[in-house]
Amino acid sequence: MENTLILSVATFIYGFSALCFVIESVFNKKKFGSLGFFLLVAGLSTNFAGFLFRWIESYQMGIGRIPLSNLYESLVFFSISGALIYSVIYKKFDNPVIGAITTTIVFLAMAYAGLSPSADSAITPLIPALRSNWLTVHVITCFFGYAGFAVSFAASILIIFTRDDNKWKNLDELNYKMIIFGFLFLSLGIITGAVWADSAWGRYWSWDPKETWSLITWFVYAIVLHARYMKNFTRKTIAWLSIVGFIAVLFTYFGVNFVLAGLHSYA
Repeated sequence: MENTLILSVATFIYGFSALCFVIESVFNKKKFGSLGFFLLVAGLSTNFAGFLFRWIESYQMGIGRIPLSNLYESLVFFSISGALIYSVIYKKFDNPVIGAITTTIVFLAMAYAGLSPSADSAITPLIPALRSNWLTVHVITCFFGYAGFAVSFAASILIIFTRDDNKWKNLDELNYKMIIFGFLFLSLGIITGAVWADSAWGRYWSWDPKETWSLITWFVYAIVLHARYMKNFTRKTIAWLSIVGFIAVLFTYFGVNFVLAGLHSYA
């Protein structure tokens, strides 16, 4: 299929982008960072083109739906979200390590989508419960939230290992802003998911494993935001809490799908 070929190309571009940021981080070669950003934007453009082609192909097949309904498609959109967010903040928070971690996460998401047997790239019709405009709003808000948390995860790792107090302020600002961004979009994702559940199944909340872990993730990041205003919590403690939050995000996204059966399972 044409869209999968385009998305495979995007995967390789992201991989080279991550490599350039790693080289800049290790050898302090600024030109590789600039090349990494150029490749990131190129990868994002290719990724989005593949997403649009997949959408068009679904109409050509008589299915006609936005590609956001299975594991493969969610990974593709997560990569778009992560690449877009980092592209926007790159100039203000130009840090090669943040770039290396973020682009590596984006690359791994696309690589997993392309290589994992569990990520089926076939375009299939939606079940009746998923045929709703709420699907689009719910998935987009959730995955922008996840992408924001991915960038905060990168910043948190750097906060923990850096010893330069002058760098902490910028990293701490990035971490805080990305957590606020992710928290806002995750909140919208939970709310829109509840509205969608009510229209599809007649109830706002059913304690489905994905719903439960989304709520757990929400509470973890609520604690992180609260801890920021408590004097007893250092920057590094908050960074560790942020990492715990991202682990919760990963389990909400992947673990629940394959370990706990529920209405949201891709497996």
